[in-house]
Amino acid sequence: MEQIALALFICLILAIVSKSLSFPPIPFYILAGVLLGNSGLKIIGESEVFHFFSQLGLIFLLFYIGLELKPERLMGRGSVFMTSGLIDLNVNMLIGFFAALAIGFSYYEAFVVTSAFYISSSAMVIASLIENKKLILPEAETVVWLMIFEDIVLVFLIFVISAETQHPFILMLKVIAVVCLLFAIVKVVKRPLLKLLQRDDELPVILTFSAVLFAAFISRYLNIPEVLTVIALGSALSTTNPRAFERISRPFKDVFLVLFFFFFGISIDFSGNLSLMQALIISFVAILSKLFSGFLVGRIVHRTNSAGIEIGANTIARGEFSIAIAAIYGSEIVSATVTAMVILTSIVGSFMAKYSSKLKARFD
Repeated sequence: MEQIALALFICLILAIVSKSLSFPPIPFYILAGVLLGNSGLKIIGESEVFHFFSQLGLIFLLFYIGLELKPERLMGRGSVFMTSGLIDLNVNMLIGFFAALAIGFSYYEAFVVTSAFYISSSAMVIASLIENKKLILPEAETVVWLMIFEDIVLVFLIFVISAETQHPFILMLKVIAVVCLLFAIVKVVKRPLLKLLQRDDELPVILTFSAVLFAAFISRYLNIPEVLTVIALGSALSTTNPRAFERISRPFKDVFLVLFFFFFGISIDFSGNLSLMQALIISFVAILSKLFSGFLVGRIVHRTNSAGIEIGANTIARGEFSIAIAAIYGSEIVSATVTAMVILTSIVGSFMAKYSSKLKARFD
């Protein structure tokens, strides 16, 4: 318990420092874990309690993603949403996969690395748009919808990766059954649920926390990825009062997710088979890949070079989703490589997003 208190205190200091520098805190949390954990001073070690709280952070992050995946909202988008999303998907998945194979990963490891390579950090991207006062730009809406498109693809990527461990058809049937059941239950209890969410006592909080943990329990019981079940629960509940659930779950997400990043850093061992050159190559390619896909989206959707530079610069940073994929499905070497990529791309991405106007002036 003392180690968790120490970790939270360190992360509090890092959060204050990062906010004062207008810099995303996620790489700081991971670096702190690396420095104090297995690869560093070994002051803080892994423990069951630490692991439990960090898993809660991951689960509530996934639940939060589900709340953003509102079915009617997604169906209402037109061809622009699909065009920009498919460009981003195809460019980064192809480049990432062949780059991972080229530096020596197996096909399965390359696919896990590529999934982490493709997914930008929604938290970093949105925070950057707000802090740099860019939400008024026409490209900002495209960037936001790209993040939502990536969240949707994330669900399918997790499904494909999970199919490696059991028969895809059986897995698909179980996932479809659970998703349909969750949506059916929410539809039946929607009216009393809305009334309960209007209460100002502890019941809405207990309901939300219990529902998320129950979804994770169902996943374990049926041997399906809890990632899919928790996201599906969030999407089902988004048909009721998603803002209420976001308000209730956000404190859990924010606190436990900090421990998740810190714990992930602790668990990483850079003294093993990680090649520094591999990590640098995949990070460098990841930066160029997002710049290229963003440029294509800007040229095709907004028809200007400057829009492409703006979109590319704001989508470079990888973060929470990349780490989540590596934590769940990655081997030791994959996790270490993804960690290095997240740290480097988040640092470079933050600076490029902040100074994108200078880039546009130089290249437009």
